[in-house]
Amino acid sequence: MRPPHPYNNNRGGGPRPAYGNNNRGGGYGNNRYPSYPQKRRTNDYNPNAKYSVQKQLKYKEVLADPNEPIRLNKFLSNAGVCSRREADEFIRKGAIKVNGQVITELGTKITRQDEVVFNERAVQIESKVYIVLNKPKNTVTTSDDPQERKTVMDLVKNACQERIYPVGRLDRNTTGVLLLTNDGDLASKLTHPSFKKKKIYHVWLDKNVAIEDMEKIANGMELEDGEIHADAISYANEEDKSQVGIEIHSGRNRVVRRIFESLGYHVIRLDRVYFAGLTKKNLPRGKWRYLNEREVNALRMGAFE
Repeated sequence: MRPPHPYNNNRGGGPRPAYGNNNRGGGYGNNRYPSYPQKRRTNDYNPNAKYSVQKQLKYKEVLADPNEPIRLNKFLSNAGVCSRREADEFIRKGAIKVNGQVITELGTKITRQDEVVFNERAVQIESKVYIVLNKPKNTVTTSDDPQERKTVMDLVKNACQERIYPVGRLDRNTTGVLLLTNDGDLASKLTHPSFKKKKIYHVWLDKNVAIEDMEKIANGMELEDGEIHADAISYANEEDKSQVGIEIHSGRNRVVRRIFESLGYHVIRLDRVYFAGLTKKNLPRGKWRYLNEREVNALRMGAFE
């Protein structure tokens, strides 16, 4: 049975639940989650530090039998060449050779001992790379932009030799936590709707958010693509009711913006502060860092919601 939402158990006319982010209660399930009304400096924060200059940890592919069949598109994704969807397009176009023969049939299986060639270059499974970026505004979450706008890849272009790509998407003007990797299996698990990884957003609206609307969002509401509800929601700042923190698991496109727009609000700023266990703590806007071994192992094991 689902745990009760912060606002759906107050029908008896009793005292309203607290929505703040201090130790008096409220705030994303009684402070179990990060709070963000002000930017506070901690003792280990150095605004001049070069957070991207640190040792890159190399992670090998999860141990696999070299003779075990693997789909060609998955092999290409694991090698960091492209996503599985892009791999299917390359296969259809005859751009992939296996053991000297052009492959055009989707679903073709190979082994890790077969010779795979793409664009006249041999493809090999690369070491895995995991990077978290604090995405700034006015950057596009894509590997390549036809309109030649600034992309997140421009911000991490010197991070590694391997070809990495963003996991999921953030709108051009949405900021915050973004994972980039060449681990195709992990990327699929983090973005597939069935896995429903937790995300927390700090939302700035054009006006104060009514408590009745907070209740609607917590209890569930209908959007054009079906019902949606927040797993937790509260005011992010007790002094400013136009700032809201919302925890949600849905991976639907622009879902947070659409929730508030459907209730007559305009989202001025949207910042993702948490994604599948990752935060942007001590990471200035536009900067990136390598994930540490603990974080990588937690992601691989699915330890975070």
